[in-house]
Amino acid sequence: MDKIEFKDGRFTVSDMPSILYALGDGIGPEITRASMGVIDTAVEKAYKGKKKIEWREVSAGEEAEKKAGNRLPEETLEAIKEHRLLFKGPLETPVGKGFRSLNVTIRLMMDLYANIRPVKYFKGLESPLRDPEKVDLVVFRENTDDLYTGIEWQANSNEAKKLKAFLNDSMNVRISDDSGVGIKPMSRMKTQRITRMAIKYALQNKRRSVTIMHKGNIMKYTEGAFREWAYETAVNEFRDDIVTEEELYSNYNGTMPSGKLLINDRIADNMFQQVIAKPSLYDVILAPNLNGDYISDAAGALIGDIGVLGSANIGDTGGMFEAVHGTAPKYAGKNVANPMGMIKAGTLMLEFIGWTEAKDIIDNALAKAISTKKVTQDIARFMGVEPLGTKEFAETIMGFIRE
Repeated sequence: MDKIEFKDGRFTVSDMPSILYALGDGIGPEITRASMGVIDTAVEKAYKGKKKIEWREVSAGEEAEKKAGNRLPEETLEAIKEHRLLFKGPLETPVGKGFRSLNVTIRLMMDLYANIRPVKYFKGLESPLRDPEKVDLVVFRENTDDLYTGIEWQANSNEAKKLKAFLNDSMNVRISDDSGVGIKPMSRMKTQRITRMAIKYALQNKRRSVTIMHKGNIMKYTEGAFREWAYETAVNEFRDDIVTEEELYSNYNGTMPSGKLLINDRIADNMFQQVIAKPSLYDVILAPNLNGDYISDAAGALIGDIGVLGSANIGDTGGMFEAVHGTAPKYAGKNVANPMGMIKAGTLMLEFIGWTEAKDIIDNALAKAISTKKVTQDIARFMGVEPLGTKEFAETIMGFIRE
């Protein structure tokens, strides 16, 4: 078994790669184990034993804290740095208790700057939309900038008092004494690289457009700058392949020229109503960290169930794959949670390492499960059928794969 290596701008993956996994908190252990079984079955089906994943567990979350006094032990961090790929169940971030998000910590440590979340309707899901089949988009969320960097201080802390005093005395900015304060950084370099990845993805996958989502009308020098830097990157680096929305109407009378990719932008609040009212107009959405988090969850709701979504966290030297949803502790240990989000995270991982045959096998099995109403309780209640448990759903998917 071999570690995945990064050389000359690409990953080198052997036929027997070693991949780390963390079970996670809450429902994490159940859905992660179920998903790994599905992945292994698909790999066996696709490659007849010529390819195989060696899974290596690392400790993180509540169990790690109980055993080692740390939710993200040093040996786990070192293993992640060494192996570069992590398949991760959801990890809890306690609200208001001073814990920094473990997800954010891992993303920043590995510089996984792109959070990629495909959202596509599965026929048979209960959607609030009249025409949910029109939802087929991919969110590229910048992962290492913006408010998620965690630069903030409590209202009564000495740091907050110093910063508020500085702003008041030196910058003529008055902030009330009872306010907590945070800093929202937005980097040109980080905006450029996520834009570059989103446009390359759109071109390689023959998508129609990349829409920059921002609140630049209010936050002019952070989100407004994100918009400007994204356009700048598109025009300077992809001139022969793209058309901006302004150019579309000034140069082409509103008719897209063949073979070109449209680059446009939308104000964040308008984006939310647009993606509900006119989902077919949106294809790849490029967003800063917080906006990307919001819009990917909202888009997930449009297809009927955020629990079926997976996400990829990608950088130039590593990747982490996880479900979009959280830990759902009230369902932990009850064999009722839907593992589909983790399974979809697994398909993204397989795509990432180039094992697309196995990915396609899983996608087809998932579609068959939904179309035949072999689903867990979160979907079964809308279909009016008896639900499958977490383990039983995974076994059903594995059965479809082996057919």
